[in-house]
Amino acid sequence: MATYVDYLFVTGNSVKEIKNFKKDMSKNFEMYDLGLLTYYLGLEVRQSSNCIMINQEAYDRRILKEAAMDECNSTYIPIEFGLQLAKGSDEPKIDATLYRRRIGCLRYLMHTRPDMALSVGILSRYMHSPRASHDNALKQVLRYFKGTVRYGLSFKQGKSKKLIGYSGSSHNTDPGDRRSTT
Repeated sequence: MATYVDYLFVTGNSVKEIKNFKKDMSKNFEMYDLGLLTYYLGLEVRQSSNCIMINQEAYDRRILKEAAMDECNSTYIPIEFGLQLAKGSDEPKIDATLYRRRIGCLRYLMHTRPDMALSVGILSRYMHSPRASHDNALKQVLRYFKGTVRYGLSFKQGKSKKLIGYSGSSHNTDPGDRRSTT
């Protein structure tokens, strides 16, 4: 029985250890070294001697094109401050399948765009029965993506090993179920 693996990513702190690992693996398996990782599952990876940058620019542009918003005006605000959305409003319903698809695409983009977590999280609440106001808020998020298409994650080499985290809270922000957003 043959075993087949598409890709294997090898990382480490020591180039010597990585080379030894590859050498040992090639003794047991037929393999090819494709060099530094540049693209994987929509993630674009740029590596330099002191930084690794990961983004999804091509995927972002494809989402904008599919939504017919690739020529829209951009904005630098993902969601309006103080925006109040409700679940069971009297507004007209919109195409739920299309709304869910776009929210799903945005959720995948959040792998490299943590700045979108709040906005996409709020809009995800309304996938069951989306309304016109939800669609307008979604378009605002897409306009934000248009203006920030090159954003991503940057991992810089440094001497500090200190982990920094941030937290926030917002109590009773959803007028429908009174649940917190964070």
